[in-house]
Amino acid sequence: MSTIQRSGVDEIVRHFEELEDPRSTVNLQHPLVSVVVIALMAVLAGANGPTAIAKWAALKEEFLVKSLNLPNGIPRKDVFRRVLMTLKPVAFQACFANWLRSLRDAAATATGVKQPVLAVDGKTARRSHDRKNGLGALHSVSVWASDFGLSLGQLACAEKSNEITAIPELLRLVDIKGAIITIDAMGTQKAIAEQIIAGEADYVLALKGNQETLHQAVIDHIVEQWEDDFEKVKASQYQTKETAHGREETRTYIQMPAPADLPGLGLWKGLKSIGVVISECVRDGKVTDEVRYYISSLDVGVKRFAHAIRSHWGIENSCHWSLDVTYREDDSRMRDKNLRENFAWLNRLTLSLLKQHPGRESLAMKRRSCGWSDDYLMEVITGSRC
Repeated sequence: MSTIQRSGVDEIVRHFEELEDPRSTVNLQHPLVSVVVIALMAVLAGANGPTAIAKWAALKEEFLVKSLNLPNGIPRKDVFRRVLMTLKPVAFQACFANWLRSLRDAAATATGVKQPVLAVDGKTARRSHDRKNGLGALHSVSVWASDFGLSLGQLACAEKSNEITAIPELLRLVDIKGAIITIDAMGTQKAIAEQIIAGEADYVLALKGNQETLHQAVIDHIVEQWEDDFEKVKASQYQTKETAHGREETRTYIQMPAPADLPGLGLWKGLKSIGVVISECVRDGKVTDEVRYYISSLDVGVKRFAHAIRSHWGIENSCHWSLDVTYREDDSRMRDKNLRENFAWLNRLTLSLLKQHPGRESLAMKRRSCGWSDDYLMEVITGSRC
């Protein structure tokens, strides 16, 4: 086995050394760290459940026995299932904190991004329900570092309406200092804005009917200023045009200082500016329009404002779409709470690792390559070329 493979495996193992083993003493034939590391590798290689993990491990026995502490050989599928069902999701994620921090630092150095956008959004694994036993589909809220292609954390909640209570807890699990936090209208709450400012970060929050008074006041103010071409305010505008997939889309971003008479201004910690995005899409001769309004703690700087909003949409295009199309997450039928949440986290972590790999292949091809080649697998895990 090459030196990089050995050192790479040792590096992974160190992240899990302090993870508390939740199993009873009669079920300890296979070291917890080895079981978790195999699961991580197998998911990178395309495994979508405990049975697939065990099958991959059995086929890679020679490589794994040389790499890991496996005194009783390759674990069976029941071992992987039991471990992922009994591990507490928050404790499991915490083991990755140092790894994610190093990945984030490396990505920041490579991209030169000093104020990354961290998009917060929810996703439902639609087939993970168990109606017979009263278990709803898994709905989780994630933090996606759009500039880096990194998933920094996730937290499960009962349903979309519970995102309001899940988001503050999730933000406490992630280092947000110096970032711009973007959240859809569901998370536009005074307490969340205050928490973001207290964490030394900025926010761009979408407005809809859940903040009806503020939403309408922002609309009225922008419309009023628009009527005289923004002569009375220091508004900034920026426009982008894109042509792709048979459609032409023009987006106009407008940002201006929050007016002193904005209802509840003093209750929104750090609120400095308001903005609007007007999207016009032309496809097959048909024109559709969409208008979205925002509040922000950022000073007026419309290109930064536009970048934050576009980056937030990236969580759907780069993260959620990949999880559904490449990982087939929407088709998952896992019905144990811990199992499905821990597996969802493995999906997000491995997606992040694949996105850090410099190869130009598709994500699907990268996963296949991880399954075919031990060297390629270690390239993705270590971020180094073998």
